[in-house]
Amino acid sequence: MFKVGDKVVYPMHGAGVIEAIEEKEVLGDIRRYYIMKIPCGDMKVMVPMDNIEEIGLREVIDADGVTKVISILKDKETDMSNNWSRRYRTNMDKIRSGSIYEVAEVVRNLSIRERDKGLSTGERKMLDNARQILVSELVLAQEAQEDHVILMLDKLFA
Repeated sequence: MFKVGDKVVYPMHGAGVIEAIEEKEVLGDIRRYYIMKIPCGDMKVMVPMDNIEEIGLREVIDADGVTKVISILKDKETDMSNNWSRRYRTNMDKIRSGSIYEVAEVVRNLSIRERDKGLSTGERKMLDNARQILVSELVLAQEAQEDHVILMLDKLFA
């Protein structure tokens, strides 16, 4: 169980802070929800408390996790399929996993591919989404400004 003020990650949406815990009636059932504010994009999300395990809600990484993410971003590109649909599916599975380390791999691999060969519209959108998820968690983990984290990523892949 998380509490108000906890920094958490909601896979596919990014990291945020639990602002409140509220009860809401949905389709005749009263359920409890975490009200989570995601600072990047200024979004609020209601997360049902009774299935956070299935959703994959987890705590934001610590300083060691940040170091590991930066190390992954600096690594060389891992082998990716030349088949667009297979590569897309593999990357989407990594993003859905909720693992910041797998999201970092997607950002690294697609950033390198974009620089070297260019990306299709679908992969460009995927890279933007993965970067936003990565940035949101790094902002909260490092208590940094969003533009500083974006600048750091831009420098890594320049």
